[in-house]
Amino acid sequence: MSPTDESDSSSQTLEKVPPSDPPTPTPELEDDFPHGFKLLVLMIALSLAVFLVALDNSIITTAIPKITDQFKSLDDVGWYGSVYLLALAATQLLFGKFYTFLPVKLVFLVSISLFELGSLVCGLAPNSIALIMGRTIAGLGSAGIFTGALIIIAHSVPLEKRPLYTGLIGSMYGIASVAGPLMGGVFTDKVLLEYSRFLTSLVTMLSTTPSVNLPIGAVTVVVITFFFKMPKSGTAERTESQLRLTLREKIAQFDPWGTLAFIPAIVSLLLALQWGGSKYPWDSPRIITLFVLFGVFIITFVAIQIWQQENATVPPRIFLQRSICAGGLFNLCIGASFMLIVFYLPIWFQAIKGTTAIKSGIDCLPMILSMVLASLFAGGLTTAFGYYTPFILSSSVLMAVGAGVLSTFKTNTGHAHWIGYQVIFGFGFGLGTQGPLMAAQTVLDLKDVPIGTTINNFLQTLAWSSTGIIFNQFTLFNKLISGIVAHVPGVSPEIVFEAGATNLQNAVEPQYLSAVLEVYNDALMSAFQVSIAMAAISLVGAAAMEWRSVKGKKIEMVLT
Repeated sequence: MSPTDESDSSSQTLEKVPPSDPPTPTPELEDDFPHGFKLLVLMIALSLAVFLVALDNSIITTAIPKITDQFKSLDDVGWYGSVYLLALAATQLLFGKFYTFLPVKLVFLVSISLFELGSLVCGLAPNSIALIMGRTIAGLGSAGIFTGALIIIAHSVPLEKRPLYTGLIGSMYGIASVAGPLMGGVFTDKVLLEYSRFLTSLVTMLSTTPSVNLPIGAVTVVVITFFFKMPKSGTAERTESQLRLTLREKIAQFDPWGTLAFIPAIVSLLLALQWGGSKYPWDSPRIITLFVLFGVFIITFVAIQIWQQENATVPPRIFLQRSICAGGLFNLCIGASFMLIVFYLPIWFQAIKGTTAIKSGIDCLPMILSMVLASLFAGGLTTAFGYYTPFILSSSVLMAVGAGVLSTFKTNTGHAHWIGYQVIFGFGFGLGTQGPLMAAQTVLDLKDVPIGTTINNFLQTLAWSSTGIIFNQFTLFNKLISGIVAHVPGVSPEIVFEAGATNLQNAVEPQYLSAVLEVYNDALMSAFQVSIAMAAISLVGAAAMEWRSVKGKKIEMVLT
């Protein structure tokens, strides 16, 4: 493979960008961006906001048992985690339109205000219904925060310097996704029972001290209000375009018909996955109806997008752009691969190694640290050399290799192996996770960046919210039952499921424990094997990415 000749390459510079290529900020416009202390404060505020949003999603898993005891609401247990993801996934694409046609600062402040309101409702909830409502409101707010943070960076930092800042923001999300269960375990074990319900949103994460979430959210609001401003060029372009539209045309920009089809489609899909095989059989009329509704609504949504074109929630010309489509596939696959490891690796530590929930989180630190370092490493080198595609390709390969060696775990696997294997996988994920976001900012006009960013975030969110559910219901459950029946007939499968991961070694009689652990280990390794497959499929998206540079250059690759 080799670059094109010099004349072709030079035609892609900032001075001679063809109409299809996005304009890159010129040096004279960089004075419109924040610098020094102002930029530092802005980045800290955005990082904290993203961290809290991701933490709010993951910390609930270890807090649910205490919350259920508090409210005596076992029937509602499935809603505490799923309703947040339902609200997040169903409205995330809509926020792309909000950020495109409404003031960025206003949309972000409204998003974080909704998130804080939801957190407050959760913390003060007198019953289970109020808690679910609070989680719903928080999910609506979170749908606009992560995307908004990336868009604010796009309007605050020149394109060639953006990868490093984007990598920092992205690493916050990855850290929180792993740290959430650890922190939830700490506070579930340590906080008094009367304060346990507050864990759902970190409103009062410390039982005897002021809340954490609300003050940090307030700081972010203040910083964004006073330290962020839209570049003059972007503001002028938006204002001029909006003044020419009638009220009906302005409403049409938000694709109300597409939204009415998309939201029930996603809700139907996630409810079917959440309830199927647990609350209702997969072949029950209720689950079948939900899948049918999903199919009808999503086909309707796609038809509306084709009909609406520029007014669509996802304009076809944006989604079908090569790097956006390929990056979406890549993000969907690595999101699924990462979620399987993040969800089931702590369970492996708890069930097979007999660690506590807290200790299992600590044992996952090699993956967290390597992911953060890789994200910053990739961002720094992309800023220096311009190209992000090599890191996307490396990410697919390293994640597949990392998941592959993780899938070789046995009940007696030692520290040297599980630490080193986590480093390979975490480093791979960190290398590529921000690549598609940088591609969206490189190949699209600035006005289209919100929608391109939202597409990538939505697909990764969909993977995170559905992969664990699908695998748990379709594979892990059946694998455990069949393995125990075949190899440990003296143990009832119900005992294993009721014991849970942290109490497994106490619930099974000593003479059967070794065999049960072998079965449990084999079942968990099947999750890691699915992770290998998803990482491998992501290579298709990675290979299809264009070789574009954040410095305004383009390289065409051809087979030699």
